[in-house]
Amino acid sequence: MKLSGLTDAQQRRIERASETVPFAKLIGLELKAVEPGRAVLTMEIREELKQNHGVVHGGAIASLIDSAMAFAIIPYLDEDEGTTTVDLTIHYLRPLLGGLATATAQVVRVGRRVVVVSAEVVDEAGSLAATATSAYLRLSSS
Repeated sequence: MKLSGLTDAQQRRIERASETVPFAKLIGLELKAVEPGRAVLTMEIREELKQNHGVVHGGAIASLIDSAMAFAIIPYLDEDEGTTTVDLTIHYLRPLLGGLATATAQVVRVGRRVVVVSAEVVDEAGSLAATATSAYLRLSSS
């Protein structure tokens, strides 16, 4: 995993998050890179992630996107803050059949309460498979 432009505290938080999300492990998400406002995650396409027509289930792609977006946001959060997804709009452009899917998320705007993020998913050949936008609500534990 490549971490750049982050403080030591941000790096620790990202490493901790990448190691402690059981669902991400279940579907095989792998964090490749994080820098302030940008994150890259991959997912190896397995039979268990496909729907009955042999293409990756939209929910698996949505999980890849949502997770990439969440990691892109982490560098903007205070230590006592978390986020929750408010909405997620995905445009599925081509089916994913096999190989490695890569999601790249980019923070569009950081507000006091809401963070807006966009993402793209490409297949192993680099063909665009999905685009997405999302809003996240900032949550404070205090």
